[in-house]
Amino acid sequence: MQKNYYSQTETPVFSKFFGNLADGNEVLLFTLCNKNGAELSVMNYGATITSLKIPISETKKVDVVLGFDTLEDYLYSFDLASAPYFGTTVGRFAGRINNAKFSLNETQIHLNKNHGNHNIHGGNSGFSRKFWKVISTSNTDNPSITFRFVSENNEENFPGELAINVTYTLSDNNELIVEYSAISTEDTIVNCTQHSYFNLDGQADAVTNQTLFVNSNQILETTVENIPTGNFVNLNDHKFDFSIPKKAPHQIDNTFVLENNDEVKASLLSEKNKLKMSVFTNQPAVHIYVGGNCSNEIKGKENANYHAQSGICFETQKYPDAPNYSHFPSAVLKKGETYHHKTTFKFEKI
Repeated sequence: MQKNYYSQTETPVFSKFFGNLADGNEVLLFTLCNKNGAELSVMNYGATITSLKIPISETKKVDVVLGFDTLEDYLYSFDLASAPYFGTTVGRFAGRINNAKFSLNETQIHLNKNHGNHNIHGGNSGFSRKFWKVISTSNTDNPSITFRFVSENNEENFPGELAINVTYTLSDNNELIVEYSAISTEDTIVNCTQHSYFNLDGQADAVTNQTLFVNSNQILETTVENIPTGNFVNLNDHKFDFSIPKKAPHQIDNTFVLENNDEVKASLLSEKNKLKMSVFTNQPAVHIYVGGNCSNEIKGKENANYHAQSGICFETQKYPDAPNYSHFPSAVLKKGETYHHKTTFKFEKI
């Protein structure tokens, strides 16, 4: 049964039961609606975006993110050979950390290895697999919801108790605004990201039919295991030079270096639906990944068989393995300081 959090309003926030976790926590699905008819659905497991429906005509909306219809499928997806992390909040550290170790304040810290010899996306049980509490909802012209999770000191061997909030706002300009804030009881590292897979054509198509732009002149050089070497690759005459828009690639898993300005960092354009998504962020990088393959083990929304080109991620973040390179933008959060990460995904008709 749906519950309207606010009565007699033009932009309601709804919740409905989505399932129970093994520990008994009740997972709810929250839906935010703006005045244009756009709808954002998020759940308190993993602070996960499950649906984002954008109007493309007076009578039709397109769901532009990949996901599943049931909580059970989200839980099972972490057992796939390559867990997709559909729509989740990733942390404490998005991306790879070489050999699952780094030094902080002259102390060597050994994380759990969950990706060969490396740590990825926070370890065996990162933020994507946690139960988040809803601490507030706002039903103004730009409806929003804020989730909180408190990560215990030494959880996954990361130092410090970290209290983190993520706020999702659906603006009346058809913007999905994602903001993270966090404080720690000790010096630690933090690098969160939103892991939605976008497809502006819907659930059954390939993103390779859509046009990609990335406002970047460099990517990080990596090893065969996709670990940064500390060097940079110039994108002149490179296959991943998307500074001039072209079709999205069939395969990519690379970190693009961004400038610190207010310009559009990346965009995706669908000729089929005459829809464009632009990405803005205050982060120094965007990791772009094309994928979503569920190996025919789990059906996606609308009964879709997700494959290796079903969606594209724009993982705005610090550089992968940043704690191991002093010349990379720092991912250290000092005790008493506040981590702030803001990314906006803006949708408009073309």
